[in-house]
Amino acid sequence: MKKMITVMLLGIAIFTFAFSHPALAADAANGAKVFSANCASCHAGGKNLVKADKSLKKDALEKYGLYSVEAIIAQVTNGKNAMPAFGKRLKPEQIENVAAYVLSQADKEWK
Repeated sequence: MKKMITVMLLGIAIFTFAFSHPALAADAANGAKVFSANCASCHAGGKNLVKADKSLKKDALEKYGLYSVEAIIAQVTNGKNAMPAFGKRLKPEQIENVAAYVLSQADKEWK
């Protein structure tokens, strides 16, 4: 009987983890601080002072395939074109926090 209950509980746990979406553990409030210190000089208010059409506004992020945490993390970590890489300057957790902040601000139209 104990084995049956154990197997059932294990099955429920596996099913739960296999089919649930992982919660974003990032901290957007901390991301705001990191963004302010490292990104705002080029991206204040979600703008892009180097290439205006490639802003951090939701429509631009969607247009350029950057409207996801993973895409923003890759862009910040590795850089691209005029954007420098921050992978050696920031910790992975800080980059995740920035990605969460950017997405939250894009959803609020940077207001």
